[in-house]
Amino acid sequence: MKVKANEALILNGKYTARNTPKSIVLVLFTLLLIMLPLSLMRNSNESSPTISTINNSSENSTEVKQCNIFSGKWVPYPEGPYYSNDTCHWIINEQNCLKFGRPDREFLHWRWKPDECELPLFNATQFLQLVKGKKMVFVGDSVGRNQMQSLLCLLSQVSEPEDISLKYTSNVIYFRRYYYADYNFTLANLWSPYFVKASDADPKGHSYDSIMKLYLDEADEAWADQVEDFDIVLISAGQWFFRPLLYYENGQLVGCNKCGKENVTNLSYIYGYKKAFRTAFKTLINLKKFKGVTYFRTFSPAHFENGDWNKGGNCVRTMPYSKEEVKLDGFVRDAYLTPVEEFKAAQKEATKKGLQFTMLNTTEIMLLRPDGHPNNFGHARDKNKKYNDCVHWCLPGPVDTWNEFLLYMLKLEQTSSGSKL
Repeated sequence: MKVKANEALILNGKYTARNTPKSIVLVLFTLLLIMLPLSLMRNSNESSPTISTINNSSENSTEVKQCNIFSGKWVPYPEGPYYSNDTCHWIINEQNCLKFGRPDREFLHWRWKPDECELPLFNATQFLQLVKGKKMVFVGDSVGRNQMQSLLCLLSQVSEPEDISLKYTSNVIYFRRYYYADYNFTLANLWSPYFVKASDADPKGHSYDSIMKLYLDEADEAWADQVEDFDIVLISAGQWFFRPLLYYENGQLVGCNKCGKENVTNLSYIYGYKKAFRTAFKTLINLKKFKGVTYFRTFSPAHFENGDWNKGGNCVRTMPYSKEEVKLDGFVRDAYLTPVEEFKAAQKEATKKGLQFTMLNTTEIMLLRPDGHPNNFGHARDKNKKYNDCVHWCLPGPVDTWNEFLLYMLKLEQTSSGSKL
């Protein structure tokens, strides 16, 4: 008997005609109604691209897709920051822009969007789980401390630490330690803006623009003698190298930067900047007991306009630059590339010794954020403040993104190694 196609059903690979019992036809029809939607749902899910680099469905997720998180753009983010100056008590006055009357709020409503993926939101519980039982230290200048204070605020969503600084030093302005008892985690800051031994050369004492001596081949003991105890080291520096400096090597004066002295070779800031980073990286590599991970954060650009920092310069912009408006060139490019070259050379040597050196490449990202600085909102309005601050970053503000990067890199390391740091 000839059977038309529209009069047949498939049953166990065989055709059956319309005279098939009605009960069987009803069962098959019911099965089709069930299976067809399931099939469509499956196909729909398979065709949807995965855009999240880190699966945030659970607090302990370690699924990471590698992408260049440092190439992208700032995009509007109406939800706003993770915390405020009311919810975080760790913000120091100099970076508490909202407390001291900054009128605009646009700078709080941007997020970094990588070109190739999504940068996950900061998850304080994930971070603390990753660093459980560890010690992390920021080594360098006050911009590094700026990042640590951002991290304190971000983690305060989950846990508040005990300030244990006085157990280690009497100089708690520059050397701080915080302990998270629930996670056995220590977060610290070791102040060393040059990484190398430094002293005042001006007989009148220290001031904003007084001359200093740098011993470029001698690591500063303030951090070098303590860093072996840490599992994670974040190292960064920059702006202090632009002041008048005398350079010493092997105990001998070899040149200077803007020293104005006769018979002393002007070697520019690049010379001291390069040598100081070289000494810092070499010190980390050669420490006998240090087995930790080193994160190098690249140069943080300032945004002074209408004059230099000490000549009335300010930063009044309220919106990010686009990539078309500003480029990484000139002075900022040199300040970025100089330590990057030293880092790459050190990274090769570190790898030979089984040490991990990783770079947080934040320079171009922050170059686009002239709106993120305190300017003249880092102090009370009735204070006689001589200089505007276009170097540090408001809290909350774009500096919080650095810690989103840090969390991403910590999770990437855990995934690649198959275990915690």
